[in-house]
Amino acid sequence: MSLVTVEKDGHVLLIGVDRAAKRNAWNLQVIREVGEAYDELAADDDVRVGVVFGHGDHFSAGLDLAEVLPAVKEDGPGVLSGASTHDPFGLWGPPVPKPVVMAVQGVAFTLAIELALASDIVVAADDVRFRQLEVGRGILPFGGATIRAPRQLGWGNAMRWILTGEELGATEAHRIGLVQEVVPAGQQLARATELAQLIAAQAPLGVYGTLANARTAARGDAQSAAAEHLRALLPPLLESEDAAEGVLSFVERREARFSGR
Repeated sequence: MSLVTVEKDGHVLLIGVDRAAKRNAWNLQVIREVGEAYDELAADDDVRVGVVFGHGDHFSAGLDLAEVLPAVKEDGPGVLSGASTHDPFGLWGPPVPKPVVMAVQGVAFTLAIELALASDIVVAADDVRFRQLEVGRGILPFGGATIRAPRQLGWGNAMRWILTGEELGATEAHRIGLVQEVVPAGQQLARATELAQLIAAQAPLGVYGTLANARTAARGDAQSAAAEHLRALLPPLLESEDAAEGVLSFVERREARFSGR
C-alpha cells in the first residue's frame, strides 16, 4: 500500500505523505515514494509546480529512526534521496527544477525543517511545532539544516534552534524566515495550493529560469563543500555510544543520558 498520495490539480502536483497513524514519520518507503513523486514533478511537462503536505493533524514527526538509521549507516546520508533522480532535499542529488510550495501543520520535526529549507515557499498552520532535535539523539542533521539554515535564517537564528533542540512555533518560524505565511490551522494546504496555482499561471520557462538562477546565486560552491564535509563527518558520529543511546532513548520514550563518547 502506498504511503504517499500523488494527485494533479491543473498544472499543480499535490504530493501528500499519508502515514498519519505514525505522525507521518518517514520510513524507507516514504522516502522512496516522495522521491518518485519529485521525479514525476520534474518529468511531467503538464505540471509546473509541486505542493508537498502531510495528511492528518501533523506534517511529520521526522525520520523513523529505528528503520532509517541502519540504512544511513550502511549507505550514507544519500539514503534521504531514495533511488530518485531528484533529491527532495536538494543536497545528495539534484533538486527538482520546478518550484515547490510546502504546507505544514502540527508536529513538523527534523526533516520537516530541512524539507522546508529546500522548498521555495512554506505556508504554516498556526498550530505548527518545529523542532530540530538531532542533537538530542546523539547525531546531527544530515538533510541540509546545518548547511542552509545559517544562510537562509541567519547564523544566530539557526544556532538558537539547531543547537538547543527546542521547539519553535509559527510566529517565531515566520520571524526568522523559515515560513513565508501563517494561516489558521486547516487552511494551510488550500493556501499553499492557491500560491502554487498563481505560480503555475506564469510563463513556465520564465519561472524555471528564475528559479535556476536564484538557486545558483544562493548555492555557490559552499554547499557542495559543506555536503562533502557532512558526508565524512556523519559515519563516526553514527557509530558513537551517544548515537546508540539516542536511538535507544527514542525507542524507549525517555530522556537520553549522553557520555560524550
